[in-house]
Amino acid sequence: MGMHDKTLKFVTNLDRSAIEARLADARRAAQGAGLTELASLFNETEGMPRTQIEQRVGNALRWLADKPEHQSIRAMLELVEINIPNLK
Repeated sequence: MGMHDKTLKFVTNLDRSAIEARLADARRAAQGAGLTELASLFNETEGMPRTQIEQRVGNALRWLADKPEHQSIRAMLELVEINIPNLK
């Protein structure tokens, strides 16, 4: 199997604490990339209502859509996005 034949496996059973941890990872990655405005979207997300998290993740993904240089941050947020239904 070649290097480009890898399949990305999405985890769809993250709970709230795991989702919040992924958002913190995305925040740190954005800060490290100098994307302070993007990083600020994910400040104080612990305990935040599902609708607010969903809105912030959606806004961030739209902003990142045409920025391939930040694909790793986008991938983190896509993982969160597919797990948003698990937020209670």
